[in-house]
Amino acid sequence: MNHPPYKFLGIKVDALSIPELNSLITESIQQNKKWIIANHNLHSLYIYHHNPKMQTFYAKADYAHIDGMPLVFLGKLLGFPLKREQRVTYADWVWPLMAEAANQGWRVFYLGSKPGVAERGAKILREKFPGLEIAVHHGYINIRQGSQQNLETIAAINTYQPHVLMVGMGMPRQEYWILDNIEHIHTNAILTAGACIDYVAGAIPTPPRWMGKMGLEWLYRLLSEPKRLWRRYLVEPWFVAGLFLREIVNAK
Repeated sequence: MNHPPYKFLGIKVDALSIPELNSLITESIQQNKKWIIANHNLHSLYIYHHNPKMQTFYAKADYAHIDGMPLVFLGKLLGFPLKREQRVTYADWVWPLMAEAANQGWRVFYLGSKPGVAERGAKILREKFPGLEIAVHHGYINIRQGSQQNLETIAAINTYQPHVLMVGMGMPRQEYWILDNIEHIHTNAILTAGACIDYVAGAIPTPPRWMGKMGLEWLYRLLSEPKRLWRRYLVEPWFVAGLFLREIVNAK
């Protein structure tokens, strides 16, 4: 993509729609490039500002699309020409992404989810998209670089030779794993996929898509998993609000 990223709240984001993201993957495969396509939301923004290793990861990432309508709203308030379709979450993207993979003959490898969940999700995707080539491995492994489990997982990925590697271990674990192992992975597009397959498999309820478009998906997720997500949605946004106010003041 030719347009430069937008810089606000201390991060850089690429304003990319689903078709543009699919085109990026096509480009990485056609040019045999290894690209990290990350994403940012309010949670990643909070972690980024408190975690040097996450800052290193995003510096290494080739693109970071927007995964969270609040970032679109905040960016617009700061004067950036962001659009609703430039907020891309995997609950929406996984379907056109898998359709494109099936049409183009891309091999997809998904690393993440609990044992059995990724397999169930992959089965659903194969049934929906005939011809889709997708292999999976659960994410409950010892992610230390020299561990036997980690070495075996990398070997499985490289044996499969995927065009697209989706890492869905949750944030920041998935980013750490990519950063630590990228030099040993043979693939093209590397995606930080979060709970992507969990949604497909029904292990986590998918928020109604109208809530995502209205910026209310966080509320659905909070009500669904309050013990796990209360801090993310009730505490961390106050830090982000402080960043936003400082940026407004500095702009005057």
